[in-house]
Order: sequence, then C-alpha cells, then structure tokens
Amino acid sequence: MTPITAASTGSGPAGLTVPERIQRAVFTALGRIPATVLRRLVPPTVNSDGDVMEPEVALLMRFAAGQPDFSDGSVADARAAMETDCRVFADRSATVEVDSGIVLPSGIRASLYRPAVRSSGLVLFLHGGGFVLGSRRAYDSPARLIAARAGVKVLSIEYRLAPEAPFPAPLDDAWEAWRFAVERCPDWGVDPARIVLLGDSAGANLCAVLSNQLQGEDRRPRMQVLMYPVVDAVGDYRSREEFAGNPALSVKQIEWLSRLYLPNATDRSDPRVSPILAEDLSGVPATLITVAGFDPLRDEAIAYAKRLNDFGVPTRLFREGGLVHGYLSMTQISPAARDAVDRVAAVISRAVGAERQR
Repeated sequence: MTPITAASTGSGPAGLTVPERIQRAVFTALGRIPATVLRRLVPPTVNSDGDVMEPEVALLMRFAAGQPDFSDGSVADARAAMETDCRVFADRSATVEVDSGIVLPSGIRASLYRPAVRSSGLVLFLHGGGFVLGSRRAYDSPARLIAARAGVKVLSIEYRLAPEAPFPAPLDDAWEAWRFAVERCPDWGVDPARIVLLGDSAGANLCAVLSNQLQGEDRRPRMQVLMYPVVDAVGDYRSREEFAGNPALSVKQIEWLSRLYLPNATDRSDPRVSPILAEDLSGVPATLITVAGFDPLRDEAIAYAKRLNDFGVPTRLFREGGLVHGYLSMTQISPAARDAVDRVAAVISRAVGAERQR
C-alpha cells in the first residue's frame, strides 16, 4: 500500500526511513482522533451488508488507492512494498524475548517469541502474503503482539515462497514446522497438547490444510485460528465481486499471486489448495475464523465456517465489519484493528490456559 522508499537518511529506534516515519506518525495521529469526530470528517464507506468501514481504515484505503499496484511490478518490488507496509502500520510496542536463531532440520529458519508471562502453550504462526510475499521480519510486530496479548510463546516460521518454491513447498514446510514444534516442546516448557495453529490469509490456508491432514493423528492442534483465510481457489463468491478493487487486496492481486503459487492451474481444486473441498472435516480441531467486512475473501471464509459446523467442529466466526484484509498488520494506526487482534488473543489465551508469572 505504500511506495517503496529510498534508504534512510537517519536512523531511528524502529529502523524506519524518514518518509516511513512521517507516514506512520500521520496515520497514528489520525487513528487517535475519537471515532465520533473522525466519522464526521470522513465520508462513510458502506458495503452491501450495511457494514461501515472504520474511518481511519477508509483514509488508509484512499491513500493506498493512489499507490503503485504491486502486481504490476516484480516479485522483488512487491516483497519490498509489503515489508514497508508492515513496518509503517503494525504496532511495534509489545515487549517480548525473541530467539531468531532457530533452524529446522531442512534449513528453514524460525523465531521464538517468549512473553513476560508463564504459559505451557505455543502458537505456531504462519504469516500471510499470498504464498509469495511476507517474512518473519515483516510479521515481527504481529508475532510480538500475539505473544504479549495472549501470554503465550509464538513460533514464527520462515516458510519458502513462490515462485522460487511453488505449491506444495510452503505446505511441506508447514508440516515440518509442526513436527519440529511438537518435538521441541519439552525444551521450551510447552505441553504439546496445547499448540494452537495461527495464520492470516495464505498462512491461514496453510493452517487449515495442515489441520485437515492431521485428522486421526495422535498429536493434533489444540485449536486453529484462521484470520481472513483463503480457502477456495475455484469457487465464486459475492465478496470477490463486490470488493474486487479493494486496495488492501484486489482480485487482480489474488490472481497474480495464485499464478505464481500454482503454475499448474489444475491444482486449484486440490484440497491442499482449497481446503473447503476436503471430503471429511469431522476430525478438525476447534476453530476460530475471522473475516473483514471489506475483503474479497470474506464470503469463502464464512462458507468454510459453515462447512466446519456442518461436520460438528466447534467453530466460532468473528465478523470485523469495519475492517479490510490484512488488519493484523494495521494495529498501529487503527484502534479497531487492535481491538480485533485482542479478541483473537483472548481466545488463544483461554485455549492454552496462559498463566501470569508469579
């Protein structure tokens, strides 16, 4: 959503360039204006369900609409743009201990976040980015925030990305990360029965597929949390049409990312790509799905929640009507996004039984 900026002319504690610091300061200030005041200043954006976009998010979408579309450039430029967005718009204030030197047997790298509370639970976190973008560094702030707010350790995985490693490479990495987490639980003071899978967007897709494939295993996740997941690469949904041009994530961008991840178009109907097409979901763990009101992926996620319920899986659906795709990384500038993430963190905390440090 932000332009790619030149190298910093000065160093700050957050490592932002001067233009990035200005953008962050402006949007942070706007987000602190009382919502009742801001709503009078920003014309309302309303969807067909009657949801009203949060005013600070509406301002961000106006700004983003004027920026270059990452799907018109190179993969490298798109990755740089996403890194910039996360640095500018994500809340970086959470204080946790971080071990960024973890290496899985295949060479995949990971970071372990330890909050200032005692907990025997673990969140296995798989970031978003359409299987092409994103990284541990880009999602450092969300991982810190979840660890601090949920009071639980978070293992963030640097899974491989397309086009260098297309389907099923990211899923293979998710499998390895699961096995690694289970094996290392004793070293981290974690009960392997208290592992929660958490992902957003593409990361949520990987979590959903992994949960489906772990059905019947002796060791399964305690819960899966799917934030605005992509779960159906072949279906038609009203939200994809209504929000086709949304600056947070457009249908054009979805297709660009999909072609890179799935060079063989026939793979789109594979349940490892479209988990909603899995024949049996009865053994999936308890699930929380969150959706944003102005997201082209909204309706397929709602359909997935219904299908899980139909199979008897305890499933909750959080509808964040005023938000857009990617709000996990908008917590610095949007009080509504912070509140939405807090609701997710509270569910995770209850699921793993986080305990305050005595």
